Amino acid sequence: MIIYGKQVVLYILDRHSKIINEVFLTKQIDKKLFNKFAKLGKKIVRLDNKKAQALAHGGNHQGFLLDIKEFDYISLSQIKRQNFVLILDGLTDIGNIGAIIRTAYALGVGGVVVCGINNLNISAVIRTSSGAMLDIPVCLVKNNLDVLNELSQVGFSLVGANVNGIEVTHFMQLNENSKIALILGNEGKGFSKKVFDKLDFKVKISMSNDFDSLNVSVACGILVYYLGQNIKC
Repeated sequence: MIIYGKQVVLYILDRHSKIINEVFLTKQIDKKLFNKFAKLGKKIVRLDNKKAQALAHGGNHQGFLLDIKEFDYISLSQIKRQNFVLILDGLTDIGNIGAIIRTAYALGVGGVVVCGINNLNISAVIRTSSGAMLDIPVCLVKNNLDVLNELSQVGFSLVGANVNGIEVTHFMQLNENSKIALILGNEGKGFSKKVFDKLDFKVKISMSNDFDSLNVSVACGILVYYLGQNIKC
């Protein structure tokens, strides 16, 4: 699997060097940094820009590319052991998914379940999450209702955003030891009725200037910050 972009490549070099199979560079780099790559004991290949662009499928590689091991999803049973998880129900925008995973990792969420899509562009999500996808448990499950049912059975409260919900800053019904699954719906359609009907709690984010819309990754950050204060992640 090819990963490109200077910052995410350096992140992997610093924190996940064991997953690197091969290094690709398009230009001379600082000697100290080159020696760090050399110490991996992996092949370092100098590419011309045309070949690098082909590997990056036209993306902005900034002269740094890696071939890394394939990503391993975790099982839903491992997700059940956490106290605070995110369920991405039908999200499709890679930028949003990456930003959400980055936020989840930064704010101590225990795991992320991706539902409603057959395949996830792993390399793109690793890049857009700034490498955080490699540090947080991620599970891929096709059927969202199966996920919600299984989490409910092991004590999770299912929480989702709704304009008629409880203001998230006042949301204190859940005690310190509760388990929360925050469900985030599709960017355009939101939740299906079947998912909405399964929610145990509905929360909202009050906004100013008669505005009622936030990007899903921004809303996620606000909700995770406040909901996380009620539980032990």
